[in-house]
Order: sequence, then structure tokens, then C-alpha cells
Amino acid sequence: MRFATVEESDGSVRCGVVVDDVLHRLPPGTNVLDLLRAGTLSESGDAALSEGDTVPLAGVRLLPPLEVPSVRDFVAFEEHVEGVRRSVEGQSGVVSEWYEAPAFYFTNPHSLLGAHDDVAPPPGCAVLDFELEVAAIVGREGADLTSEQARSHIAGYTVFNDWSARDLQGREMRVGLGPAKGKDFAGTLGPVLVTADELEPYRDADGFLRLAMTVSVNGTEVGRDLLSNMGWPFEELLSHAARGSRVLPGDVLGSGTCGNGGCLAELWGRSGARQPPPLRSGDVVEMWVEGIGAIANAVVDGVASADAPPVPSARRRDRQRP
Repeated sequence: MRFATVEESDGSVRCGVVVDDVLHRLPPGTNVLDLLRAGTLSESGDAALSEGDTVPLAGVRLLPPLEVPSVRDFVAFEEHVEGVRRSVEGQSGVVSEWYEAPAFYFTNPHSLLGAHDDVAPPPGCAVLDFELEVAAIVGREGADLTSEQARSHIAGYTVFNDWSARDLQGREMRVGLGPAKGKDFAGTLGPVLVTADELEPYRDADGFLRLAMTVSVNGTEVGRDLLSNMGWPFEELLSHAARGSRVLPGDVLGSGTCGNGGCLAELWGRSGARQPPPLRSGDVVEMWVEGIGAIANAVVDGVASADAPPVPSARRRDRQRP
């Protein structure tokens, strides 16, 4: 099944099952996260399909498919790491630590946008970029899961665009921490949550989902890859996330950016020039993933640095002691 959450013309938020561009609505007040927590997603979807309470998707705004408690975004594509490392650090190759275990950072679940929402860069950003990813949605709570156990804990998948302010990201990561203000202003999730069973036919002999992925800017394709080029399948990412910890229903696990033009920074690193150029107001970024669907977001003007709250520099202090 394919679950969506929408805002209708009267401002009400409804969720339901999508079939042929029609939303079969669940009862008012129902949401996908609660269904995951209750373990009743499939049964509720069947009930919605039998009720006949429908609305065309063309007349509603697609929101993220569910309210997300947390977002762990991995960096699972070797080709992406190669290109971006050259772009950011001017160095070739991949650090040996990347191969040892899946790496991720936590990003902001409160800034997620719908499949066709406008995106504004954060104050001070002049180098805006996209990142083409797939996200897995956790369906059941778990801790210290093996990869075999983890597969049954994945409820489904969706498309994820991890928008990036590369100039802000580059500055703050020199401090030695993960990205923060370079990332937490926007992330697109959608258009739907496709339940895991629908994508099983795409699984290859090595256990990876072989899904084609493309991204275009203003109608011109700039990236194309296969999800199966990940260094780890999602089950192993989830197992790592739950190692010495726990995952909860609704948690998002991003694949990280695919290779072969999954973001502009990778292309810049390979060519040595910012071509194609950073995104500008008016640009439209469209992403498509086989078996899931497409998202398309227009870039709009953001708040200028002069109009945002100032960022003070650190004050050097006399190091007194108690």
C-alpha cells in the first residue's frame, strides 16, 4: 500500500491510502504514526479502501507521509563520498573509517517539507544543493537488532531530499562536528510511504533494493543511480542504528546521497568547478525513485542575513577557575 498525509482545501489534515492519484481517506483524527505505533497500518489501510471515502490528490497539498520523531541520515554511497570529499576537502579517495561501519548524523524532523512545497535557503546561504536519497521508515520498536530481525522492523520507504547549504556546512564541519545549520533548515519527504512488501520484487540476490533514482533541475537530468549501489542494505543500517540503542515507530533512516550526480557537490568535486551552478530562486528540483514516486520542489528566496537574528562571535575569556 501507499500511504499519504494531505492538507485539504479547508485546512484539515487527513491521511489515507493512495490508489491511482486518489486518496482513500482514513477516519478524521487518524494519522500514520499512530497506526505504526499500534501495529494496525495494514488493517487500517484495508478498511480505508473498503469505505469509499475518497478525494483526488490533485486538489490537496501533500505533506510528509507521517509525523516523524527522528531522522538519522546515513552516508551509504561510496561514490558520493568520493566526489564530495574532493569538493569539500580537496582530497581524493574515501577514508578507511567509512568502510568499517555505517556513519550517520541526526537532522531536524521539525523542518520536513511535503513533496511539492517551496524551499527557502537559510540566512547566509549562497551555495544551496540537493541530495537524492531514499528513506526507510521504522515500523516497530527495537533494540540491538540483527540485520535479519531488522528487516521486519521496516514499515516502508519514501523519497528524501536532504537539502544542503554547502557554504554553511563547510564552515561548521571544520569545527569537528557533524553538519548543523547547513542541514536543519529543510528536508523533503514524500510523496508517499510505500509499504515494504511492495518493494520486495526489486530486491536483488545480495539483499539490496535495486531501484532506479533520478534527479533533474529545471527539467534537465543531472543525476542517475541505483539504490542497490549502497554499501549496506537498509537492514544493516537499521541494525547499526539500534546497536546499543533503540529505534521507535516513525523513525526515519536516510540512505545518504546516491552517486553519479545525486548532488551538485559531488559533481563539483569531480569537475573542479561549480557546474551546474548552486541552486537559485526559481529553480525546480525533481526527484524520482522507481517503485515509490516523484517529488518536486521550487527554490524561493529565504530570509536575508541582514534580516535574521545576528550570530555573535565567541568572546575570548580569561580562564578563571573556581
